[in-house]
Amino acid sequence: ADSLTNEELLELECTVLIPAALENQITERNADRIKADIIAEGANGPTTPEADDILYDRGKYHLPDVLANAGGVTVSYFEWVQGLERYFWTEEEVNSKLKGIMDRAFENVWHLSQTEKVNMRMASYMIAVKRVAEAMLLRGLYPQ
Repeated sequence: ADSLTNEELLELECTVLIPAALENQITERNADRIKADIIAEGANGPTTPEADDILYDRGKYHLPDVLANAGGVTVSYFEWVQGLERYFWTEEEVNSKLKGIMDRAFENVWHLSQTEKVNMRMASYMIAVKRVAEAMLLRGLYPQ
């Protein structure tokens, strides 16, 4: 078998690319050579902001890390809640709750990205900033 560099691996002809190990693997230097139709980020920060824009402009379906790999931290939150309340869920209940949260998150991000014509990462950030601002207002931390 022939060996490949990391960059060559990212640029292979494929349908789905899942960068799942290191940060800054898809950059402005190689984003125009990514052949995958779908990029789903398993790692934290594998794509630079400049590469995000290039992939978006090329019409690539790009699922950012903040959405694609949020399941682990969500289930950690479930564990914390269960421990705090001493009320435990079955594996099926955990999976069902996780699926509901992840499906809604995806739908919200996808919808905003389409209506505002921004990439999925920017839509994720827009939703996050709005939620934080609303929470701070509700808590009375900032006057209206």
